[in-house]
Amino acid sequence: MEQGLITAVGIDVSKGKSMVAVRRPGGQIVLPPIQVNHTAGELAGLAERLKGIGGDIRIIMEHTGMYWRPIAHALKEAGFFVSVVNAILIHNFSDNSLRKVKTDKADALKIANYGLTFWIDLRDFSGEDETRQMLKMQCRLYERTQKASVELRNGLISLLDQTFPGINEILPAHYRTTRGHYKWVDLSKRFWHKDCVKKLSQVAFLSAYQKWCKKEGYRFSDTDAEKIYSAAQNAVATFPQNESTKTLIVQAVDCLNAVYESMAVLRAEMKRLAALLPEYEAVMAMEGAGDITGPKLMAEIGDVRRFTNKGALVAFAGVDAPPFQSGSFEAKSRHVSKRGSPHLRRTLFQVMSVVLQRGSTDNPVYLFMDKKRAEGKHFYVYTVAGAAKFLRIYYARVKEYLLALEAERQTAA
Repeated sequence: MEQGLITAVGIDVSKGKSMVAVRRPGGQIVLPPIQVNHTAGELAGLAERLKGIGGDIRIIMEHTGMYWRPIAHALKEAGFFVSVVNAILIHNFSDNSLRKVKTDKADALKIANYGLTFWIDLRDFSGEDETRQMLKMQCRLYERTQKASVELRNGLISLLDQTFPGINEILPAHYRTTRGHYKWVDLSKRFWHKDCVKKLSQVAFLSAYQKWCKKEGYRFSDTDAEKIYSAAQNAVATFPQNESTKTLIVQAVDCLNAVYESMAVLRAEMKRLAALLPEYEAVMAMEGAGDITGPKLMAEIGDVRRFTNKGALVAFAGVDAPPFQSGSFEAKSRHVSKRGSPHLRRTLFQVMSVVLQRGSTDNPVYLFMDKKRAEGKHFYVYTVAGAAKFLRIYYARVKEYLLALEAERQTAA
């Protein structure tokens, strides 16, 4: 067994299997590429085989979806240094060859070579990273669930336009229970047809509505009740008041509420996981970082300490416009790169919307966007510029906060 030699293990990950290659400096191939299936037996066998190679071993793999997780966890538990690298960095890395070979074996060797080249810059996958991964998966699931809720909500409104037009516009949209239900949605299940209200006297409806509010945990308002009753008198329904129509509305409401309940659970879990991260307090103190956008920012950005500077974070988000120069030509205007996570860019746009709505003159991001807007810039232009500035501030504040925490821990120790 050879001791002291640096040994890079490159793993090209795919679904259910991986290609593994081992290299050392000078072009030495210690282990030619071999295929390993993501089964307990084969992963344990790979760990034993790598231990037998010896040397200072670091394992490098691409961050490709969730396929890397089984082999990364197995090797981490076996005591190895495991680094999960952004796939773009591997893709852009030159393996010092004019030939453009794309096979799993060639990719495994290329990843190992990347590890040797950037040996001192590799970051070990940690327990904190695991929390971030779980938070990211929760956030992604929340996005998909939210998309489903929009489709179901629009479908319910389309049905209500045939039975009780306008009922979704009478009650404010912010009326929501801890389960995630909206008042107008629950109300449309109880009064699913305009005739359910119209057939009652105004006094009888007020009494029925008040009892329903008390039962469902909503605040009762005479004004809202009068609006609902008035709308029922003037509404025109195209679907009859029968059991078939009732089944349509009730099932649509139940489906939508089931999704809303799932979203409430996901929001709570996102907040819980985000609170475990060291930068939680610093991020949540920033304007625009709410109960949803705050955890999503932390999930998509990850640990800011992995970025060498604030420009690297802006580039990671894809909201930078990199310079382009060749000889005497220099581009005066460039589109943003759109590299990195589209989920992060979407979250940044949500944050910028909040910043613009609040219009706080104490917020440097708002002042910057307002200045660009006054110059006649397009909405997209000044929003992207604001997002880039927000990320630069995020990087500075969070990194400073983490350094202060680390100093406190060292002082306490």
